[in-house]
Amino acid sequence: MTVQKLSNGRAPDYPADLIFVSRWSPRGFAEDQIPEGVLNTFFEAARWAPSAFNSQPWRFLYALRGHSEFERFLSPLIEFNQCWARQAAALIYLLSRKEFTAPGKTRPQFSRTHSFDSGAAWANFANQATAAGWAAHGMSGFDVVKAHTELKVPEGFAVEIAIAVGRKGDGAQLPPGLLQREQPSGRSPVDDFVARGLFPDRFSN
Repeated sequence: MTVQKLSNGRAPDYPADLIFVSRWSPRGFAEDQIPEGVLNTFFEAARWAPSAFNSQPWRFLYALRGHSEFERFLSPLIEFNQCWARQAAALIYLLSRKEFTAPGKTRPQFSRTHSFDSGAAWANFANQATAAGWAAHGMSGFDVVKAHTELKVPEGFAVEIAIAVGRKGDGAQLPPGLLQREQPSGRSPVDDFVARGLFPDRFSN
């Protein structure tokens, strides 16, 4: 089957749904504010992610640009991320609950997949944002301890990632170095990470 190249320069090798190929993580955001109703549609998509025992460990905290909490959400980010993320319409932190109570049990136990499951919720969120004409950029570059303190996150929760959400702009406010990078990145081909059978030597390279 012929697979068409997208306007963003990407071309899938196999006919996956184009929502996955269209999504990328810009840093140049427009001035648009995001209505909370629109943001809630992204959280609704996250809601339906799969999780072990349907434990749903993900928790989202958000602040809108122009509101009092926004600077507090911005402060844990490293300086590099602060310089562009301050233009986002919303800043979000994705948390995961480390314990869950299994069906038929009364005591909570450690969930080995709490981060993995919350990552599934993030993927749903990001793809729904793309489908709605917005962009979501996940960040690992932040002070985790500071995020726990500033956001009053209790023990038992991990702060997984920060997320900047906004309408993609022309990137004019970005430093020249970042503006040059303002384009979709490529991906390794399927054969680089998929193998039938036992673990192949090529996976170690």
